[in-house]
Amino acid sequence: MVISPAGGATASGYRVAFFGTPEFAVPTLQKLLDSHHTVCGVVTQPDRPRGRGHHVSDSPVKALAVERDLPLLQPTRLKAPEFAAALRDWRPDIGVVAAYGKIIPDDILALPRLGMINVHASLLPKYRGAAPIHRAIIDGEAVTGVTIMRIETLLDAGAMLAKVTRPIGPDDTSDVVERDLARLGADLLLQVLEQIAAGTAQEERQDFMLATFAPRLTKEEGVLDWSLPAAYIHNRVRGLHPWPHASSHLDGARIILLKTRVEPGTTDAAPGTILDVSPDAIQVATGHGERIAIEQLQPEGRRPMSAREFAAGKRLKPGLRFTSQ
Repeated sequence: MVISPAGGATASGYRVAFFGTPEFAVPTLQKLLDSHHTVCGVVTQPDRPRGRGHHVSDSPVKALAVERDLPLLQPTRLKAPEFAAALRDWRPDIGVVAAYGKIIPDDILALPRLGMINVHASLLPKYRGAAPIHRAIIDGEAVTGVTIMRIETLLDAGAMLAKVTRPIGPDDTSDVVERDLARLGADLLLQVLEQIAAGTAQEERQDFMLATFAPRLTKEEGVLDWSLPAAYIHNRVRGLHPWPHASSHLDGARIILLKTRVEPGTTDAAPGTILDVSPDAIQVATGHGERIAIEQLQPEGRRPMSAREFAAGKRLKPGLRFTSQ
């Protein structure tokens, strides 16, 4: 279905209300600011404690909005009448959402005259939800991408307007993939806005039978199960980086795994057992008689270090065993 431009954009472009919070959303906001469109205001989540010190600080989107002196709203409740009134005062033509982090109610979705569209970091209908990049890597997907979609009441279920793909390398981590998708999504969003203005944008309904869900990550998911096959563990290490990280315990101390590789060969040792300590890696037994090599790791509360540094400090020997606690 072709989307009507409903009057089209003016020479100065659309008035865009932008919803976003984390670093992923920043390239899209920056692209809009550098375009002929007008960002009439930014909506981001309330300030929260961030980082290891849990200090309250601006979100990446808020920081850019403040730097550019944009109208800014940080509602605690999107259903609050005063929020709807403030958004209405901006007179947006269209709303653009990129990783805002909250479900937007129907009355807010209806405020911009052209509705609202979302920059979603997956190839819909796969990986609807809060952690699509991480879940794709954990699942061992070979490709991911960004979908520009119309926002509807159901989570990530709206019609699709455009897609762009990115291969996932065998050693890619979530942060690297996210950085690239943020840039790709920003470029694609501007293309879609131009298509809407020209009346050439096409909507494609999602096939609900192909939909999968990508729920928010939890700290508990970071605890490694060494009985899994080596490839599964490697994918979890990549997918859970940079948070909550894949971790295990050795001699009662929590160890974060930062970089691994799947090793050839088999073993009959119990999963989690250290098989060999070489100059470049610590080899560990996994499920199905397979092996994985840990190249970089981080004892909790300390800096990241190479396997060589860690092994020298701990005087590691084969036979020690990683455990869940």
